[in-house]
Amino acid sequence: MIEPLPRLADYDVSPENGFLPSEIPLDILPDAYYQPWETIARNFQSLILSKRLRRIIDTLPVLDTDLLLAESEWRRAYSILAFFAHAYIWGGDSPTDIVPPSISIPFLQTCKHLELPPVATYAGVCLWNWRPMFDGEPTDTLENLTTHMTFTGSLDESWFYLISVAIEARAGPLIPMMIEAIGAARKGDSAKVTECLRFFAERIDELGSVLERMYESCDPHVFYHRIRPFLAGGKNMGDAGLPNGVLFDDGTGEQEYVQFSGGSNAQSSVIQFFDIVLGVEHRPTGEKTSGSESRTAYGGASHGFLVEMRKYMPGAHRRFLEHAERVANLREYVSEHRHDRALVISFDACLAMLRTLRDKHIQMVSRYIIVKSRESRSSRSLSPKAASAQRVNIANSLQRENSKKLRGTGGTALIPFLKQARDETGERAIDPWAKRLLNNGPGGPVLRDGVARLNKMNEHVDGVVEIVGLAGTWSVDDSEGGICHW
Repeated sequence: MIEPLPRLADYDVSPENGFLPSEIPLDILPDAYYQPWETIARNFQSLILSKRLRRIIDTLPVLDTDLLLAESEWRRAYSILAFFAHAYIWGGDSPTDIVPPSISIPFLQTCKHLELPPVATYAGVCLWNWRPMFDGEPTDTLENLTTHMTFTGSLDESWFYLISVAIEARAGPLIPMMIEAIGAARKGDSAKVTECLRFFAERIDELGSVLERMYESCDPHVFYHRIRPFLAGGKNMGDAGLPNGVLFDDGTGEQEYVQFSGGSNAQSSVIQFFDIVLGVEHRPTGEKTSGSESRTAYGGASHGFLVEMRKYMPGAHRRFLEHAERVANLREYVSEHRHDRALVISFDACLAMLRTLRDKHIQMVSRYIIVKSRESRSSRSLSPKAASAQRVNIANSLQRENSKKLRGTGGTALIPFLKQARDETGERAIDPWAKRLLNNGPGGPVLRDGVARLNKMNEHVDGVVEIVGLAGTWSVDDSEGGICHW
């Protein structure tokens, strides 16, 4: 029996907004019982700045979650408690590894309800942390979006989150359309599949333009030194002061330390959905392709960071991706109908646009993380006394000096991971010429057989990556770190 196509309503997916909620996220919990939380949220940045946040949270009563009724209320509670927990951990002169019961108990309860780990996930800081400024105006444009909460109160931090929100909103209509394309492939309707793929390619190109707007209002220095530290989780954070991870004290004395990755755009369900519907296969970082082994996009032997990140998605969204994997058929359909040039070209165009999006993301990570980490190393080596006199800078502590590697908020080897994910995108092209073009990767302008290479970046044999593009030219080392992970 053929498995039915997923119904979006069954998985809390909006046909208009995609993985964003169909209703505007709450900006305040309606029951006055939760006023103590909302008072902290209203004065959040001031409490962090004045170093009073920990003292206030230490005296906060333990509030019950029984009065959270609608899903929007559970999401609001989860979001603000995640912000509170991360600010409590990272907001002092040095980090603390124990979160008190006033936050831990309700936070763990909201996490259980939403099927999320106790950490500030992409859902908490992006999907459920926005509102339109004016009713009646589009919610998929940056000009009409603002955030509910930030750690710093800065435009840079709001812009950082809202870029992702705008991408999610702009990508929302692609989800039902690509489910429709899967259904059309089952019926042998090549014209409909081609139509859907063409629109899909055009919209992914638009998403790349939205991503590039990050440079407009998010300064790399502010992101690296002020925003990024608050997003760190408890995984691989020994050098930053959390060798055991984080303990959420629930008052029982039985809790153990846990280690979870921090916020990461790999926790975005929409990017993984793109890979699934296009049949893009991902492997653990460093693993080469095997011509004889067949893999699904994220299942089977292809376990790794991206599969791990599904644990950080709301449960319904995670199950939607699993359902989509079971019914995805577009690459197989296009491969079986490769005589249809319009169909093949439209499919390969989708892969090209997705690969280009990943190229743009590598450039962004290089500018916001790798370049800033090098600057920090240089400044510390030039003035060690000044550096030692400053408070602990978590952004710098995330770097392991002996290996010149960074630990990012998502906790993976970022540059190798991103380059491999980008290259794997091109591997699934159907047309032989398109496959050669997309698989050759960055390099010189011309191949020996006359086929032009994509020349977004030059990757040298010593591991140095030279970025050439919108943001200028610079070099980065083959290190770790994370603004986000696509």
